Amino acid sequence: MIDKPKEKFLRGGYEQNSVGYLLKRIFWRLIRPLPDRLFIPLQFLSIKGKWPNIHNPKTFCEKVQYRKLYDRNPLYGKLVDKIAVKDYIASRIGPEHAIPTYWTGTDIHAVDWDKIPLPAVIKPNHASALGLFLYTRSDIDDLLRNDPTKDWLAVDHARFNREWAYSQVQRKLVIEKMLSKDGGVPWDYRCFVFDGKVSHIIVDTRIDNEGYSATYTPHWERLPFYDPDYYPHCPHELPRPLLLDKMVELASEVGKGIDFVRVDFFDTGDQLYIGELTFYPGGGYEAFDPPEYDRIIGDRWTIPSLTRR
Repeated sequence: MIDKPKEKFLRGGYEQNSVGYLLKRIFWRLIRPLPDRLFIPLQFLSIKGKWPNIHNPKTFCEKVQYRKLYDRNPLYGKLVDKIAVKDYIASRIGPEHAIPTYWTGTDIHAVDWDKIPLPAVIKPNHASALGLFLYTRSDIDDLLRNDPTKDWLAVDHARFNREWAYSQVQRKLVIEKMLSKDGGVPWDYRCFVFDGKVSHIIVDTRIDNEGYSATYTPHWERLPFYDPDYYPHCPHELPRPLLLDKMVELASEVGKGIDFVRVDFFDTGDQLYIGELTFYPGGGYEAFDPPEYDRIIGDRWTIPSLTRR
């Protein structure tokens, strides 16, 4: 029996109901008509409190902004698509590391729900922190009655954060197998990979139904930095995953030939599944505590187009 988590689905920790965040949303709406080269630094200023050096970026967050403006690698559009990326995963490390798909489309009322094994997950293929767990027929009935398709497909990261790759995705919904570990949702391991080399792993976990985050090296040594705008720093040491070496090996293989990509794994204990590949973590606005790690991690990212100048 799988215990239902209290939240509907993904465990995004960012607080989006504060007065400060709502004021920022108003400001972003006002500047939305501006072209990317003006919108991106103004949005960065409103979040990070300083003007970014985009043309000669040094920090990790600045380099994400550079990518948003100038990197138009056609492969990215496929890899940010949670449906299309499964073929890439299969070709690089094997189909057993892609989450099994039950259905894709845009009309959930056309699904033959009798053929969907439960429990399952439904989510959009182009956005994060959206989706629903489906455990019973009652959950399906609620889904059909409160059809979220229009709202989910309206999410536009290419417009909201100017993340170009998402403009290349044909938006759909996907129903997948629900993964589990020890009767609950498996932990999320986010591997930051620079041209095939894993820099660090951020772990999202839950203890007593509270979300926490911790950062480790590929050898499972605790690192001191975290994002204070996300989950709080985990006060406990987390056990080294049994499949850690395999996770690092797979992340390295997936990231070869890409100057930076975040490879997100779910670890079920006996298998590793890639949930998504991310090219613009947090839109490039993530906080670092201590702040010097923004530059430390940025130094690990060599952008080819910058070195050819």
